[in-house]
Amino acid sequence: MRKTFFASAAVVALSAGGAFAGGHLPFAPGDGAFSWDSYNAWADSAPDLSGQTVTVSGPWLQPEDDVFRSVLAYFAEATGAEVIYTGSDSFEQQIVIDAEAGAAPNVAVFPQPGLAADMASRGLLHPLPDSMSDFVVDNYGAGQSWVDLGTYADADGNPQHYGFFYNVNVKSLVWYVPENFEDAGYEVPETMEDLRALTEQIAADGETPWCIGLGSGAATGWPATDWVEDLMLRTQPADVYDDWTTNAMPFNDPRVVAAIEEFGWFARNDAFVSGGAGAVASTDFRDSPNGLFAAPAQCYMHRQASFVPAFFPEDTEFGEDVDFFYFPSYAGKDLGNPVLGGGTLMSITNPSDATNELMAYLQLPLAHEVFGAQSGFLTPLKSVNPETYLNDALRGQAEILVNATTFRFDGSDLMPGGVGAGTFWTGMVDYTGGKDAQAVADSIQESWDALK
Repeated sequence: MRKTFFASAAVVALSAGGAFAGGHLPFAPGDGAFSWDSYNAWADSAPDLSGQTVTVSGPWLQPEDDVFRSVLAYFAEATGAEVIYTGSDSFEQQIVIDAEAGAAPNVAVFPQPGLAADMASRGLLHPLPDSMSDFVVDNYGAGQSWVDLGTYADADGNPQHYGFFYNVNVKSLVWYVPENFEDAGYEVPETMEDLRALTEQIAADGETPWCIGLGSGAATGWPATDWVEDLMLRTQPADVYDDWTTNAMPFNDPRVVAAIEEFGWFARNDAFVSGGAGAVASTDFRDSPNGLFAAPAQCYMHRQASFVPAFFPEDTEFGEDVDFFYFPSYAGKDLGNPVLGGGTLMSITNPSDATNELMAYLQLPLAHEVFGAQSGFLTPLKSVNPETYLNDALRGQAEILVNATTFRFDGSDLMPGGVGAGTFWTGMVDYTGGKDAQAVADSIQESWDALK
């Protein structure tokens, strides 16, 4: 889903001695469960960068911008560099203007890969230090996936590693109420086969397995695209998913049609969905989780990304009132544990020695832990201490990330806007309304062809 929330632009400088929160670091070195040893080892060998400045521009505004500045404070403390972060609600337009004018910041924080790939192809990005590719492969869950997602063609058409992913999210989640499962004697499914069997069991017991809602104003339909993307990753190898999102494989390929029909198995069965299949397209996605908390329950499961608790009833307590499990893979397909999600990536737009040192610092677990201890931050970095996360929900989602075998970005965001944020959305509404999956896929492919 193309959806980024911003507040207002701001600029704050951080200098040696810690210029965050009135000159104080948010967590005193040595305190808590943070990875101080690796930070101290890096700081002891870090160069003296006094008098040098590193500029960073990105989409983060309140409250994330101040949290990110607190991360940068530890870099400033160790090196003496001044670090300036600028957040903007028009980042995606401004970064292009600045880069074309030769006034780009040292580092740009992109909210998704598409713009970064476009700028790389125009020679407006600089490759990351060579060691970062190996670092990501060795230290990130599904490491090669993250390198691939950050690798784009340069101006000469040669692939280069440009994007270091930092602050990501998880979409492959199923939310449920533990008390409802316990009362009914249901267990959390570990495979897709188990999930399908549980769906049938709940229906056979006279209850409703799922709440699904596709309503989202002009964006109605997008929740179904997430379902299809997750199911593509669970029914086909990742390279097939990649071909699908670039149209190297047509949208109306039988493998895509099969994934759409897989979604239909859940969403087009009146016995499986709260309100019946006819209510799926008309139910607002923000209202659709409410059935989990009704008395009696209107449904037992709701598949949605990590942001959905924002729409849960007030004072809902994670772990007691609600929990989640990984949207599972098929045991019989041997495709590992794929995860669908999104996230921001760091790219170098104006290289310098101090910039390279900042990128080295961002590889430390502390640079992730400080963010994760204060905000809804997730990372696939395996060396992060889970205890430092702000809450149990983030810890559980981080565990899914570090144990993933494959990670792929939201497919609709990788497609041309007219498809990914257009005919794919409307096509899924048509499908849940009863239109044939092949006909829907044919129509979406025709719209893609019209853009070429």
